[in-house]
Amino acid sequence: MPSSLAVPPPSAARALDGWTLHEWDEVSSTNLAAAALPPWSAVRAEVQRAGRGRQGRPWVSDRGGLWFSAVLPTPGNTAPWALLPLAAGWAVLSAVRELGLSTARLRWPNDILVDRRKLAGILVDKFSSDAAVVGIGLNVFNHPAAADPALADQAICLADLLPAPPPPSDLLALLLPALAREHQRLEADDAAALCRCLQDGWRPGRVQLTLTGSREIFAGFFEGVDALGHLLLRGPTGTIRSLSPHQVDLLREIF
Repeated sequence: MPSSLAVPPPSAARALDGWTLHEWDEVSSTNLAAAALPPWSAVRAEVQRAGRGRQGRPWVSDRGGLWFSAVLPTPGNTAPWALLPLAAGWAVLSAVRELGLSTARLRWPNDILVDRRKLAGILVDKFSSDAAVVGIGLNVFNHPAAADPALADQAICLADLLPAPPPPSDLLALLLPALAREHQRLEADDAAALCRCLQDGWRPGRVQLTLTGSREIFAGFFEGVDALGHLLLRGPTGTIRSLSPHQVDLLREIF
């Protein structure tokens, strides 16, 4: 990890469902704060000053939301761990649906949406070869549009959807075990079962995507994912193209 990135000093830690939880009021990024921690550690902050999404895009992390990162072991064969970002998305979606949000869904690779507005996002970083940091941002009571008016029609919070959302601390206690369960599934090399679950989380339809590092734009019908978690795009001629998350800079749904 670059030494120029400021990481807060160690916090008092507490045990939570098999995890060691570190909590701060404010950090630059929970993923960066978790980068040097061992597996089964987690970091939560009330505010992130420099929250990140895919491709380095900013993620507004104002007070009232749930911002945390979990360190998971990823030893040995790398094949099942390639599905970790999707497994994390399914863990969050499952937890959100447990709250009664049956209309919540996934947008590939792992955004959580209600209708067309984003409720949660996930960023997986690899700071070492044998562990991954899964960063999760979930809008709860916060007001992202107050920090960025452009988000008024793009973001949504649990407080907009539920009469009495659980506090972020209770949601963390729900999400950490969900992440551990999905990690256990990947550890057992049961990718097929995960992909079957994921197919229930997508909204089928036309998408338009821009390839990373180019201006190439493709449009087609979203056909779900393959066994590696790659997006399957059916083009106008019926040809199926497989694309990894690293190949796709931006995906838009066309309704």
